[in-house]
Amino acid sequence: MKPAGRGGLCPPPAGRRRPEVASGTDGAVTTRAWVVDRTAPAAEHPLRRVERPLGPLGPTGLLVEVRACGVCRTDLHLAEGDLAPRVPHCTPGHEVVGRVLATGPGAGGFARGDRVGIAWLAGTCGTCRHCTAGRENLCPHSRYTGWDTHGGYARHAVVDARYAYHLPEGLPDEELAPLLCAGIIGYRALERAELPPGGRLGVYGFGASAHLTAQLAMARGATVHVMTRAEDARRLALDLGAASATGAYDAPPEPLDAAILFAPVGDLVPVALAALDRGGTLAVAGIHLTDVPPLNYQQHLFQERTLRSVTANTRADGRAYLAEVARHRPVVHVQRYPLSRADEGLADLAADRVTGAAVLIAD
Repeated sequence: MKPAGRGGLCPPPAGRRRPEVASGTDGAVTTRAWVVDRTAPAAEHPLRRVERPLGPLGPTGLLVEVRACGVCRTDLHLAEGDLAPRVPHCTPGHEVVGRVLATGPGAGGFARGDRVGIAWLAGTCGTCRHCTAGRENLCPHSRYTGWDTHGGYARHAVVDARYAYHLPEGLPDEELAPLLCAGIIGYRALERAELPPGGRLGVYGFGASAHLTAQLAMARGATVHVMTRAEDARRLALDLGAASATGAYDAPPEPLDAAILFAPVGDLVPVALAALDRGGTLAVAGIHLTDVPPLNYQQHLFQERTLRSVTANTRADGRAYLAEVARHRPVVHVQRYPLSRADEGLADLAADRVTGAAVLIAD
């Protein structure tokens, strides 16, 4: 049956089961999804599972059956109130892998049955000076999945095809999902850190994004030193090929050419800056950071050390990173949770009980 009020949707191909979507009493197409019911610590379970209407498909939209969705620290910031919600009762999740069930009439490049990736960047104006200069991540009108639009903690999601990704073959859904934010933002952070060829990279924090970015840096010939508080994360870093893995506030065994701060801890900014060699760069990868303590110019910034932020990503970043993934397949360390236990996965992330990346699997 063609969903009510969705002119332009193509019916499923013969032999494929139809979307598991329902129509409410008002005729709206609905799906089962988690929403941020209230902002609270993750241990207090701020998420609630509901039947919620799907957004309109639109001419360039894709209706996607979600197969896997990564649990990102940004989802945690949204649920706990570090990021002000932009949509009431928003469905988090912006590391989404699924299959296209239906397409809008202008959704070029995708067909029913295609595997598709939905990432953080959901839309830009396309006309501002940032967009026209290839810096759409700085668009003042940018929109984000799981913050401005409903995301992937659901059975189904809607995405603008212009901001969706074709995915490389050879990786299962649950291993691809973390690449769509943790991987892509790590790629941009590595670019912002300006690590020279064969350089020495420091990685502060070793969660989903860091364990992917470290592998990318090593594939490019870098020596990687990891500083993180969790013993399990330090073991994983060494297993993946890091030259050293020590405590978060420890000094690396040699000066660093570049560093990336993944932990959302402002106290680590002066620590990482002090570990840089002359001319080194620290890139801060998170969307949220606790307050940075005062910096000492001579100790932290003199000798042309640079402190840079990282803001979202461009679609070009995403395509470039996924192309590197196709050439150098990363080891993606995944902790799996059924979609019905999304609140548990978020609570485990908050309590540092996740090593690598937490991923929700359709159930």
